[in-house]
Order: sequence, then structure tokens, then C-alpha cells
Amino acid sequence: MKKLCQSLKDNSTKNMKQVIYRKLTSKILHLGFIILLTFSSTILSAQEGDAAKGKSLFNTNCAACHKLDKKTTGPALRNVEQRLADEQGLDRVWLTNWIHNSSGLIKSGDAYANQVFGEYNNVAMTAFPQLSDQDISDILAYTAKEKEVKVEPVPVAGAGNANAEGGISNQLILGALALLFALLAFALILVRQTLNKFAEAKGIAVEEDEKRMPLWKAFVKNQFLVLVTTILLLLTSGYFVYGYLMQVGVDQGYQPVQPIHFSHKIHAGDNGIDCKYCHSSARVSKTSGIPSLNVCMNCHKSVAEYTGETTPEHSKEFYDGEIQKLYAASGWSDADQSYTGETQPVKWVRIHNLPDFVYFNHSQHVSVGGIQCQTCHGPIETMEVVEQFAPLTMGWCINCHRDTEVKVKDNGYYTKIHEQLSKKYGVEKLTAAQMGGLECGKCHY
Repeated sequence: MKKLCQSLKDNSTKNMKQVIYRKLTSKILHLGFIILLTFSSTILSAQEGDAAKGKSLFNTNCAACHKLDKKTTGPALRNVEQRLADEQGLDRVWLTNWIHNSSGLIKSGDAYANQVFGEYNNVAMTAFPQLSDQDISDILAYTAKEKEVKVEPVPVAGAGNANAEGGISNQLILGALALLFALLAFALILVRQTLNKFAEAKGIAVEEDEKRMPLWKAFVKNQFLVLVTTILLLLTSGYFVYGYLMQVGVDQGYQPVQPIHFSHKIHAGDNGIDCKYCHSSARVSKTSGIPSLNVCMNCHKSVAEYTGETTPEHSKEFYDGEIQKLYAASGWSDADQSYTGETQPVKWVRIHNLPDFVYFNHSQHVSVGGIQCQTCHGPIETMEVVEQFAPLTMGWCINCHRDTEVKVKDNGYYTKIHEQLSKKYGVEKLTAAQMGGLECGKCHY
């Protein structure tokens, strides 16, 4: 009996241990499953990518050679991950390896990598080993976004007609008033004629106005008035003739239409391009120079359409058409991303033109004098179409030389002459006039 009780006790203890073991094992499995789910969701969320961050990364690292919907230096990247998966059977691992080190993938003998390498003139893509897997996920999330379709605003029905009707009604009112005044004048003439006939029929004499000497005869007979009037006419004529002659060769406000519309407002204003990037010779030469088309193509090989703000005068289609004119002139095929060799000269119209006997050196003013371009050319960064801002007359230049202080600080070019002229004039600051800026030989041959 004692052995039986001991055996039952042992079995009970054993069963209890098994139950505890099973419960503990189940809890551990549940906990592991929860941890696995959490880790998996973290990985999945990391792999999904942030399109907003991807846009910033794309503009910083990719936009120089790629566009989303157009082939440029590199292929278009809209839905690139999905397209590679569908067409080539390639996954994100291949894309990551390509982005981190395209040259290494090409040398490994990868078939598609070598196909792309050959398609783009055997030029390997720049390696981006600094981009993390999360960065690449963000960029791919941005490229996977659907293209936004701009919806043009629908004009409200009847809005234009209301304005038109208002204009027509105003015109009708003005016409009716004009007709009314004409009829009134005609009626007054008829009334006068009727009254004259009535008076004649009744034998009533109508007094006629006393004839006076014509004004011009009275003026001719007065010699003093003739003399004063003649002097006034001569002085007035001389004033206007002098003013006209002084404007000969002065083209202030001249604003010609160029063969290719170039907006300084967009380039120098909105995009902040330095004037001397295009007019580079202004720093070292007499003339500022007209930039060659290859300077334009430095940017416009990748900028084939306008994406900025438009105005009622110039639409996006207008700006895109002007870029196409540039492509035609430089012989660039945007579709093939290559030069055709068929170029056309651009016949730019000169705006600022000094007489042949006037000498002006841009480098002396820009590099040595430190004069800003806007001093002579006005707020060029706000001009949609450039015009001649200043009169560029001799008096205008002389006034500038009299008023402009020479920047001698930290300028070795003026060190010695500044010391001498400061003693001569007894001043610390010098104007261009005090340094000989009014001598005839400075500007005239």
C-alpha cells in the first residue's frame, strides 16, 4: 500500500513537471513569435521607403543624369524597380549593387549591366557607396510614384460672355449719347433757320454782327508782338533741336527682340546664375563677350523643359519651344542624347553699343574697380527681356567717375598711387576723377 501511494505521488509530480514544461515552452514560442513579427515589420517598414526623403536624395544624387520620365545622360527612372523585375527578372539586390558600384558589377560579367554599359557609350554610372539601403529604398519609393497630371482649370460658363455683354452695352450707351448730341445740334440749326425765315416774313430786320478786323491783320500791324513772338519761336525751336541732337546715338530703353528668347529673370534671378558664368570674359577682357552655345548646353543638355512659374505673356510651351530653338542651333538631338553636327548660327541683336571712338574696358571696371554689373546694366536679374538701362552718354560716365570712390583697400594695384594721390589731395578716399578719370585720353583714342 505504501509503495502504491509512493508510485502515485511520483507520477503526479512527473505529470506536473510536464505541464509546467509545456506551458513554459508555449510562452517562449509566443514571445519569440512576437519578437519575430516586430522585427519583420521593422524591416518591411524600412524597405518601404519614404518618397519625400527619396525626392531630396534623388535631386541631390541622381538628377544631374536622370529624369523620371525622360531619357537624358542616363535612362528614365519612373518605376525602374518594377520595370527591371518585369522585363529582366532583377530584384532590389541587383539595383543596390548597381548603385553602390556599377563598375564592379560590369566587370563581374553581369549580362544586363554590360548591356546598359554599352547602350550609354561605355560610360559607367558614378558609384554611390555612401547611400545606405534605406536611402536606396527612399529613392525607389520616389521613383515608384505615379506621374502627376496637371488639370487645367475649366473656365466658368458665361463669365466671358458677361464681360463681353458689359462691353457691348457700354459701347451702345456711348453711341446712343453721340447720336443724341448730333440730333440736338441739328435741331438747333433748324430752329435758327426757322426763326430767321419767320422774322423775314414778318419784315423784322435781323441785326448783323459788326465786321471787325481779322486777328491776324491786327497781329501783323503790331511790330512789338511780332518781334517777341519771333524770338520765342526761335528759342523754343533751338531748345527742341538741341534736345533732339543730344539724343542722337543714345539708345536708353532699347529693347530688341532676340532670335532665341533668353530670360535673365529666370537665369540670373530665379536660378541665381552669376553674370560672369556666361559673360566670363568681362573679368579679363575689354568686352564682356556673348556666351557660346556650348555654355548654354552645359545646363540645357539636362534641362529640356521649363518647370518654373509662368506668366500670362509666356507659357510653359513658349519656354519649351525656345529651348528647342537652342537645340536646333547647337545641333543637339534630345531624343538620341547626342550631337548631330548640324548647327545653325544664332544672330543675336546687340543691345549696348558705344561709338567707335570710345574706349571702355570691362576688366578694369569689373576686376580692378569691383563694379557690380547692375551699376551700368540695371536690375538685370529682374528683366524678362533685356533693355539698355543707362544712357551711356559722356556726361553719365563723367558723373560716375566724379562720384565713385575707388576701392583701394587690399588692392595692390592701387597701393602706390593711392599713397601719392592721398598726399596730393589731402584725403583718405579717392574718386576715379582724382585718379585721372576725367582725362580725355582715358576714354578716347
